[in-house]
Amino acid sequence: MSVEINIDSLKPKFGHKDKSNDTSLTELFENSARKRGKKHHSQSKVKKVKPVNKVNNQSNEKLTKRTTKKKRNSAQKSVKAIEAEKQKWLFDPWLIVITISIITLGITMVGSASISIAERNNGEPFYYLYRQLIATGLGVFLGTLVLLTPVKIWQKTGPVLLFIGIFLLIAVLLPGVGREINGSSRWIPMGVFNLQVSELIKLAMVIYLAGYLVRHNENVRKTIKGFFMPMVVLATVAVLLLMEPDLGATVVISATALGMLFLGGVRLWQFMVLILIMAVSVYYLIILEPYRLERLQSFMNPWADPFDTGFQLTQSLIAFGRGELTGVGLGNSIQKLFYLPEGHTDFLFAVLAEELGAVGAITVISLFAALVSRIFLLAKKADQVKQTFSAYMMFGLAIWIGLQAFVNIAVNMGALPTKGLTLPLMSYGGSSMMIMCVVIALVLRAEHETRFKYPLGSGFWSALSDKKHTARKSF
Repeated sequence: MSVEINIDSLKPKFGHKDKSNDTSLTELFENSARKRGKKHHSQSKVKKVKPVNKVNNQSNEKLTKRTTKKKRNSAQKSVKAIEAEKQKWLFDPWLIVITISIITLGITMVGSASISIAERNNGEPFYYLYRQLIATGLGVFLGTLVLLTPVKIWQKTGPVLLFIGIFLLIAVLLPGVGREINGSSRWIPMGVFNLQVSELIKLAMVIYLAGYLVRHNENVRKTIKGFFMPMVVLATVAVLLLMEPDLGATVVISATALGMLFLGGVRLWQFMVLILIMAVSVYYLIILEPYRLERLQSFMNPWADPFDTGFQLTQSLIAFGRGELTGVGLGNSIQKLFYLPEGHTDFLFAVLAEELGAVGAITVISLFAALVSRIFLLAKKADQVKQTFSAYMMFGLAIWIGLQAFVNIAVNMGALPTKGLTLPLMSYGGSSMMIMCVVIALVLRAEHETRFKYPLGSGFWSALSDKKHTARKSF
């Protein structure tokens, strides 16, 4: 309902003239509302049209920056997570577990295989077991020292280690210095244990060759001289080993050196010529020594003379046959009761196959395959981060362990002629156990340095080198 109000009655008494021309209040209100609506509409249009693009661009830029920042933070978190995962372990856990498994199984079998011979020779059933435990403890101690020593120290001291090894090879041949056992002079008495020099020279040769390949890689690849120099060193070591005599160690060292040179990039024709020369040399070394020729003939047909030349191999094969699938049980071997010579050293694998059967034998082979494969994988990672010396050293150590384990197992199974090589980390032998512990420690240290920017113990060696540098300056 509209209300009509006379404007005249509302005119002010002060004489001001109304400009509405008798317009009703309702119309005034409607006009005012209409004007306000138009003004509001026009203002809203201005607000929506003019600043909209600018606001949207600003919001898009903020959203893009926020998204980019989130992605960057997420990437940084992923990198940090990967780095944290890489540095989760100080040393490679798989290598440690595999090594401990092999050592534990080896100590168990040494204790089982040596009871009878220890009781007969020393009046103490666990004589060899106790000595093996002591050697393992010393090996762990030496390995701990190696873990705290930077790889670059080994790289620098490679030639010195080789010189010490050659000096000991000469010393072991001198009357009154070397100890002769079973017609071979391979050991130097050290009081608590006998040092087998061939084990030390294997380690020295691998470290020296790894350093040589780093220093003269270009010459090794392209010149005969670069290839010829390590062959002179290898020939010297081989001659001294054959004078002990120790053909098994000579074959292992030569094959390891060839493998390292092949990985170092030696030209194929040089490599093939060297293999041919070595094969001919081994052939003549066998036929020129009566006992080696006898071993080869007995290997070809051990049952032709099972009680003399083929006795050792036939007893080993009998042990494998008695073991069958699951074995006769731990400690129940009959072949170790004075039938199988060297049951706790060279032929430990045969006793293991008899007591633990094919299951135990396959387990040992699998453990060694896993150990060698793991070291090769770690060496490949070292090569990827440009730690060339560590890569060559680990490749050489893996070839050494794998080849020696293969030869020992093959000899026990009658696939190769008898050689005086122990099963690494398992057979009885103080020198072998301690050197093998050092070998594993070297691999662990090299792998550790591939993941950590500031490796364990680097501060101590840096401080020591700074002190030496300061002392030289003051002098």
